[in-house]
Amino acid sequence: MVVRQLQSLLAGIYDVPQAHDVAQFLLTDRSALPGAAPVTTSDEQLLVADEADGIALGLFLDPGVLARLAAANPLESLTGANLADSWTALEGVSHFVYLAWNAAHDRPVSLLELELQAEIDKYVVSFWLLRAQQPRRFPAELHRVLFERCRVDVRLAGDRLGLYRRANQYASRFCRRLARLLQPVGAQAQSAVMTELRRFYRLSNAMKLRHIECLA
Repeated sequence: MVVRQLQSLLAGIYDVPQAHDVAQFLLTDRSALPGAAPVTTSDEQLLVADEADGIALGLFLDPGVLARLAAANPLESLTGANLADSWTALEGVSHFVYLAWNAAHDRPVSLLELELQAEIDKYVVSFWLLRAQQPRRFPAELHRVLFERCRVDVRLAGDRLGLYRRANQYASRFCRRLARLLQPVGAQAQSAVMTELRRFYRLSNAMKLRHIECLA
């Protein structure tokens, strides 16, 4: 299942345990979403509820997205045809993995932090897949497509439009640095990127923003 493969890929990149199988938290029936969940037409939505002994999670992904990804698996071939669906699924899986990891460490997570990490994950995973599928080609256009051509849907964003744009801008700056580190081919470059990604993943929200602001 594609969501499991994406979770496994993120877990490997960031060296975090897969304590919970995202597929077991997957929801695909929009009409069956909890009544307290915000009404949305989004193809992806992470549902979070506080409980006495922790939090309850659910990840809604539109069944059409999952069907298309099953027919054209991005982990086998990431193309322009399945890129949008790949990013939709990856955003949800990124939210799930990041929130679950932080909850296990009793760390609070802001919405800005979730969105920032998801934007970075879209770039990193897409780069990893494209580089693996075409080892001799550097996907220079990826940054432009993700951060310059993509637009936030004002209808879905509502009063969070500024937050989503801020997350996109910070992620864009961070991923420009990653692109410079990723350009050389070889074990040394990959090691430097993995060290940077894993360190960044574990920073607090404030420290992440400060780290990005200090980038040359």
